[in-house]
Amino acid sequence: MTPSAAERVAALREQIDRANHAYYVLDAPEISDAEYDRLFRELQALEERHSELRSPESPTQRVGAPVASALVKVTHLRPMISLGNAFTPEELDAWEERNARIVPEVRTAGYTGEIKIDGAAVSLTYEDGRLTIGATRGNGVVGEDITANLRTISDVPLALKGKGWPRRMEIRGEVYMPYAGFTRVNQEREREGEPLFANPRNAAAGGLRQLDPNITRRRRLRLFAFAIEPVEGRLTARSHWELLDQLREWGFQVEPHRARFKTMAEVQAAVEDLGRVIPTLEFQADGIVIKVDRLDLQGELGTVGGREPRWAIARKFAPEVAVTRLEDIRINVGRTGALNPWAVLAPVEISGVTVSAATLHNEDLIAQKDIRVGDRVEVIRAGEVIPQVLRPVLEGVDPAARGEPFVMPDHCPACGTRADRLPDEAMRYCPNVSCPGRVLEGIVHFASRDAMDVRGLGYERVRQLLEAGFVENVADLYDLTADRLVELDRFGDQSAGQLVAAIETSKERPLSTLLFGLGIRHVGKAVAQLLARRFGTMDALMKADEAAINDVPGIGGAIAEAVVGFFGEKRNLRLLERLRKAGLNFTEPRAASADGALRGKTYVLTGTLPTLSRGQATELIEAAGGRVAGSVSKKTDAVVAGEEAGGKLEKAKELGVEVIDEAELLRRVGKN
Repeated sequence: MTPSAAERVAALREQIDRANHAYYVLDAPEISDAEYDRLFRELQALEERHSELRSPESPTQRVGAPVASALVKVTHLRPMISLGNAFTPEELDAWEERNARIVPEVRTAGYTGEIKIDGAAVSLTYEDGRLTIGATRGNGVVGEDITANLRTISDVPLALKGKGWPRRMEIRGEVYMPYAGFTRVNQEREREGEPLFANPRNAAAGGLRQLDPNITRRRRLRLFAFAIEPVEGRLTARSHWELLDQLREWGFQVEPHRARFKTMAEVQAAVEDLGRVIPTLEFQADGIVIKVDRLDLQGELGTVGGREPRWAIARKFAPEVAVTRLEDIRINVGRTGALNPWAVLAPVEISGVTVSAATLHNEDLIAQKDIRVGDRVEVIRAGEVIPQVLRPVLEGVDPAARGEPFVMPDHCPACGTRADRLPDEAMRYCPNVSCPGRVLEGIVHFASRDAMDVRGLGYERVRQLLEAGFVENVADLYDLTADRLVELDRFGDQSAGQLVAAIETSKERPLSTLLFGLGIRHVGKAVAQLLARRFGTMDALMKADEAAINDVPGIGGAIAEAVVGFFGEKRNLRLLERLRKAGLNFTEPRAASADGALRGKTYVLTGTLPTLSRGQATELIEAAGGRVAGSVSKKTDAVVAGEEAGGKLEKAKELGVEVIDEAELLRRVGKN
């Protein structure tokens, strides 16, 4: 052993632990699957060569990452272990050879192959054929209780069909988001000023870990089942192929491109054909899972150190990687003020597409990978929304000849405002709403249909107004006149008059749409409505502190901090004063029921209601003159409880507070 080996092992463990935390806990992957696999295999090889460096805490000895604390922890009835990988035909043959030394029959017992879905692994516990608990994989032993969220997925049977299931068992499956749904969700998030998901797996995992099942339901997630773990009772299936048929009979979806093989030679002959199917699928996949078909042989083969099964392996296809020169690192200022580093590349072809730019994610990743301008870098496109830089290619490069390490600017490159990085955040943000780097996207968003709805004010028109010096921020829109607009190309009397009229009409839009249109960080359409309904006027919201904002059901600490921070900026206050003088509506209409049935009453919502979302129930209560609180106290008049009601229901019973259901709430507010 050399000191450099120990240092390299320590560095690899730190990188992999960080990647696991980002992937499994934060649902925000920082490196590609290909790079993760490369790091993991390098660590495995070093630990094999230097056995004294092995440690129970090594990422090679465990699965996933520690469970996040926002959801209740669940211990799996059987550990959820991960798969080993094979990237070449030779590695697949070597896998069979290792197994044959333990159980010679594997050579002739047959194999099953399934497309490997790139989603989020879950465990579903069924007792007497009914779903009782659903959980994330977590660290493989302890996951998070997401039962209410899994119940919103149509592919998850709440009660099994057919017969023959063990009395108590866990069903293993992969939750995924189809590409069409991924595109739709990202379009919605972009409209609401929220960060985009990196890939469908990221979106699916994020959807599963929501505290509000209604958000999960809107993600329209799907599930493929692939394993059964009996705890009480036995399986009738004797092969994995029969097990998949059994899952279908019970009402589960299974991956439709499965195939059965007699020998490894047949597997090898079919693998490339299955690989060519992957780009045609409606969901993201990253390989083929090969399993020893006979279940009794699976039991004989067992696992490798409790971490991965010997009887199954993922045959992955190395994504296409190109090497090119990193010519520059530039900063893009997004609409919400995020400073996003991106790579300017010497053009290179990847998978038939010419790539000249790629994401660099954030300053921590650039430093961790030690990427510098002038380096030759590996770039990958396969499986990603946009190309990304994997690593610098430093073999044969004189370290003294490299450029300087990249330093992220601490001031916005577009306006010079200090760009602070908040604790636990990977990005820096420019707080200046009038920043030139934000203004184009900001004005287009302000004029969008879900915000101020100024028809005819899209990217081309806004860019034209900016270049002509007619506008610098959204307040300038209200100074435009038809006489000025006709001075510009492609503006006639009619089109100029129509745009001015549309801008004038936008003044009548309620406070909620104005708040959304301002592009306050973390304030999407739904959050804007919650804030507007609770505070009623812009002035009341401006005076509210973080505690008051955080008390609004559905609003968290990060949102409260962002809203207070927005109103604490003098530039933003000057902008709001101009909008006030222009005549914009700074109030939210409060519709009251005919008799104000809940006037002066305080209600608390808990659990999942049959038809109403949390926001809809809040709106009904407030429209009837009531108030919705986030916690139960002696001053609470009633608790509205739905399915999966938790501690709030118990607290209400303890204090003797009245508990009602959705039907009673609707009756009280005069709704059918």
